[in-house]
Amino acid sequence: MADSDQTVRVRPATLAKREQILKAAVEIFGNKGSTNGTLADVAEQVGITHAGVLHHFGSKQKLLLEVLAYRDQADVAELAEKHIPGGPELFLHLVRTAFANEKRPGILQAYTVLSAESVTDDHPARDYFEERYTTLRREVTAAFHELCAQEGVRDPGTIAAASAAILAVMDGLQLQWLLHPEIVELGETSEFAIQAIVNAVLRPGPQLPTYVHPA
Repeated sequence: MADSDQTVRVRPATLAKREQILKAAVEIFGNKGSTNGTLADVAEQVGITHAGVLHHFGSKQKLLLEVLAYRDQADVAELAEKHIPGGPELFLHLVRTAFANEKRPGILQAYTVLSAESVTDDHPARDYFEERYTTLRREVTAAFHELCAQEGVRDPGTIAAASAAILAVMDGLQLQWLLHPEIVELGETSEFAIQAIVNAVLRPGPQLPTYVHPA
């Protein structure tokens, strides 16, 4: 019984320490990248030893992946089901996320740096980002199909491109905002872009001249 009581008492402190480490890792990896940012940097910021960080996360690779999971949890922290919504509500969620990201530049910076690094050979986060984009494209595509059905729009054949474009414009605007926060309005610009892409699927306007590939 005593051991059980001790476990109950220790666990909140352990969880609090893990969150401290995660927050420090977000800042370190965001500022230095995953290659130059070290566990020693994280440990120093938290006020523990290198071994202390390993005790909680096991390795730098595991900490890196936990940082990304921590970012995902922040996206859905205020949602009742702790999962992004489906259907047309998903587009509103993406807009809300863009506005929320203006209040958490540290997490956004770490995500942007790590996503860019993930395209390099054998990067530990490559599988995470490949799966993330695959899942998000699938969920946005499903939301488009449901919205088109509601609006009586036949499948226009542009849904796949629109789904990838929404994710690309969100991530691209995050990068611009991190570089020029005084110029780029992340939430408002993301909302404009998402609405423009959704409207292009539902109500296509005049077409731009078609690009002709050089012979």
